[in-house]
Amino acid sequence: MTYRQIKWLILLIPTISVGLWEYVRHTVLLPYISMNVGNWLSAIIVFLVTLYFLNILFGRLERMVQELQKERAEKAVLEEREKIAKELHDGIAQSLFFLSVQVNKLGNEVTDTEKYNKLKKTLQHIHEDTRSAIQNLRSVPAESDITWTRSLNAFFDEMESQHDLTIHRDWQLTDEDLTSKEKVELFACVREAIVNVIKHAGTYEVWVEAKPMTTGWTCTVLDNGSGFDQNQNTDGYGLKIIQDRASSLDWKLTIESQSGKTFISIQKEETA
Repeated sequence: MTYRQIKWLILLIPTISVGLWEYVRHTVLLPYISMNVGNWLSAIIVFLVTLYFLNILFGRLERMVQELQKERAEKAVLEEREKIAKELHDGIAQSLFFLSVQVNKLGNEVTDTEKYNKLKKTLQHIHEDTRSAIQNLRSVPAESDITWTRSLNAFFDEMESQHDLTIHRDWQLTDEDLTSKEKVELFACVREAIVNVIKHAGTYEVWVEAKPMTTGWTCTVLDNGSGFDQNQNTDGYGLKIIQDRASSLDWKLTIESQSGKTFISIQKEETA
């Protein structure tokens, strides 16, 4: 049923109901009911008909408006994704490509090969992350993946299929448990933690858990990989990204690592 049809039915149903009742009243029921009783019955019948049919029609109208608003919101999200992807491709990605060419040209002139290799590795990491972000932004998500939680699960599925990884999930947070900014930052932290496991941990199993608490929520990423020495500086910058994002939202971040296990915990505590 279209919006126009619903609008006309809302206008016509009370009028037709009154007309039919008055016709039956004056042609059939006139000898049996008085004028005063007939007037009261007219009001009651119109009220009951309006209450029943118009309630159904208004319900359908509200659902149509909600679906329209949802479609507009999804369209706006997709347009914004494409806009961001274009800006990344035309700006940062092109600059990174030019920078990588320049770094490669300097390879023969550099005497400190260790620092040069670290720089080249870091630049390659940034370039890969940027290209991955552009690809994810330009891929049109299915309707079932529009919600943040389903998008997160889609990312887990993608990592499992592409890297022969098993991600054990216990994700109890819902979309309503986080603000829009928190969703972006938490997704980025979890993504960086998973990518770090793939690149450095040397394992094929990760445990991801997120659950609400009485005064907030907590999210943990655990792997059974090689671990690292927390007292030494690492070559990557993944943990620094997680630290900066957690700090920007006043989240409590805990990182513990030893041979055979790395544990990352992000916790939000609601203020009273």
